Amino acid sequence: MINGIFLKKKKYASVPIKEKRPFSSQGVVTKCPKCKKLLLNRELDKNLKTCTFCKYHFPMTASERVKFLLDENSFIEYNENMQSGNPLQFPGYEEKLRIDEKNTNLKEAVITGQGTIKGYHTALAIMDTRFRMGSMGSIVGEKIALAMEKAIDQQIPFLIFTASGGARMQEGIVSLMQMAKTSSVVKMMDINRNLFISIMTSPTTGGVSASFASLGDYNLAEPGALIGFAGRRIIEQTIREDLPEDFQTAEFLLEHGQLDKVIDRLSMRDTIASILSIHQGDY
Repeated sequence: MINGIFLKKKKYASVPIKEKRPFSSQGVVTKCPKCKKLLLNRELDKNLKTCTFCKYHFPMTASERVKFLLDENSFIEYNENMQSGNPLQFPGYEEKLRIDEKNTNLKEAVITGQGTIKGYHTALAIMDTRFRMGSMGSIVGEKIALAMEKAIDQQIPFLIFTASGGARMQEGIVSLMQMAKTSSVVKMMDINRNLFISIMTSPTTGGVSASFASLGDYNLAEPGALIGFAGRRIIEQTIREDLPEDFQTAEFLLEHGQLDKVIDRLSMRDTIASILSIHQGDY
C-alpha cells in the first residue's frame, strides 16, 4: 500500500542530481569563511582544520577525525558494507546515494568501530556531512545502534561525533523511527553503566539533536557549532520575536545549561582521554 501511494506521485520538490568532484584536500590555500584570511592548506591540516587566526573550526571528514583522535593503527571498523535501500521507492534516491558514495568513498553518512585513545579502549561513531548532509536514515540509525550494543557487549565506553542536517526525508517515517531506536539503546547503555560521550560538531540539527546527540553522560561540542532542532527563521516566525545573534551556537547552549563544555579541537583528544581515564575503574 505504501509503495503504491508513492509510485503514483510524479512531482517532487527535489534538488537536481549533479555529479560533484570527488572530495580532495589538494590545493595551496583556503580562505577562512569567518575572518577571511588566506591559510596554507598544509598548515591548516597540521592545525587540525582550525584557523590559526580566529580559531574557526572547518568541517572534518570522518576519516580525518579517526586519524587525529585514535591511536595509530588501532581502529577496527564495524559494518563497513552496510548501505541504504529505498524503502519508500523515492524517485532518484538510489542514484543520489550512488553519487555520494562515489564522491566520498563512504557507504553511508556514519562510520562506526572501536579503537584506543591514549591506550583507553572505546567504541565510537563519527558522522560525515559529505554524505547526504549527514542525514539519519535507516542504516545510519542501525549502525549507531549496533555500535552501542557492541560497547555494551564488550563493556567499553561509547563516544560519538555528531554532524547532521537531521532525519533523511527520502526515508520518511523509517528515518524518524531511528530516533526512538537509538535512544532506547542509549537507555540500555545507561542500565549497563556504559560511559557515553557525545561530541556535537557543526551542524547537529533536527532529529539527531533531538535524540542520541543530547543524551550523553558528557555532552560536549566544538566552538561555534550550530546545534538545534528547528531552523532559526522557523522559530522566529512561530514566536514572532527576534532571536539572539548567537542563538543555537555551542556557546549559547553552554551558557543555558545544555552542554557540559565547549572544547577546542586541538584539546579534544586530551580531554576525551582524561574523561576515559577517570572512568577506567568502572569497567
